[in-house]
This record gives sequence, structure tokens and C-alpha cells, in this order.
Amino acid sequence: MTSLTRFGVLGDIHTEDLALEAALEAFASAGLDAILCVGDIVDGRGDADRTCQLLRDAGVLAVCGNHDRWFVRGTPLGMPDDTRTLDASHRAWLGSLPTSRRFETPRGGLVLCHGIGDDDMAVLRSSTDEYSLSWLKSLRALQADPQVVWMVGGHTHERMLRALDGLTVINAGTLHRSYRQGFVIVDMQALELQCFDLVDGQVRDAGVLALDGAAQ
Repeated sequence: MTSLTRFGVLGDIHTEDLALEAALEAFASAGLDAILCVGDIVDGRGDADRTCQLLRDAGVLAVCGNHDRWFVRGTPLGMPDDTRTLDASHRAWLGSLPTSRRFETPRGGLVLCHGIGDDDMAVLRSSTDEYSLSWLKSLRALQADPQVVWMVGGHTHERMLRALDGLTVINAGTLHRSYRQGFVIVDMQALELQCFDLVDGQVRDAGVLALDGAAQ
């Protein structure tokens, strides 16, 4: 199992190849063990093939989002920004992505996913209340897993750091142009979450958050 100490995280991409290129350039000089991606790679206004190629060339460790799953299964949304075609090799790569991945860190086990665990449609926001949390079976399963301390997820397009009972959740946000664009770097040694925004294609420092909610 891959061990991570300092790593980059890409939220939902939605074919934003230019924003992705800027994020990958920032990651390249950051001294990272790996780059993780929460999926939703397709369906957007950018170049889907170039997006896939950039991710593959950079060796990004990605999971399958609900939009990726729908595309591979041939279930279009019928929206103007649907990805309609994709090179055969990129389609095969997209179809090979797992729903979740597990890693070791110096601060405990980590699950990379799109929604929550293997449920790519589960929604967890900063505003999700305790009652709603209690109904999220996938969340309760992760909280009960002694091998998991951290979850890196997406789906909501909201940058978030949230400490729950037995689990700290990181969401890098999204590269989608209709939302706040950005990405994060996680440093498990320093217990810091470095946040970055993308404004007019330029990377801007958006501050550092303390990752002390579930440190071992």
C-alpha cells in the first residue's frame, strides 16, 4: 500500500484542462509524494481528452466519480456540457479507475473517494447537520473502520476540512469554472492543509489550515 506524507489533491475536474495544467505545474515544484484526484474528470466545457492525458502523464492517482461512471456506462445527462466523445485509450483508462483507494500516512490510514467511501453519490458538506450525518451509511462504515483516520473526497465542489467522530474529511473543492477554482496540498508531517485558488489562470495562496482533528 502506498505511503503518503506530503501530497496534492485535485477536486472535481470536469474537463477544465487549462486549470488542471496550472495546478499540475504548481504541484511539480512542491516536493510531493503523489497527486490524488477525487474524480468527476469528464462533463465540462474544456478538453476531455487533454484532461485525461494530463492526468495520466503526471501519474495522478484518481478514482471514478459519478460523472465518469455515467460516461463509461453510456448514460449522458443531456446537458450542453456533457462529454460526448473520448479517445478509446482515455475511455479505457477512465473505466479502469476504482471507486476508492487506500493509502497509509504517518498519521493513520486514508481513503480517497468521490462521495463517501464507495458511494459516489453521498453528499457531505460543511453544513451537513448531525441528523443527516446519522443517515449516511457509507460515512458510518468509515468511522467504524479502525484502519481509516482520513477521508479525501469531493462531489460537492466545496473546499472543506471537517473533523467528525473518528474521521477527518478533506475536500479540495473543484476546478469547475462556475465555482471557486482551486486545489490543496496535504502535509501529514506538519499537519497542515495548504489551500490554493486559481484566479484568471493564476495560482493564489489561500491560506493554511491545521490538520489536527484526527491526528494519531
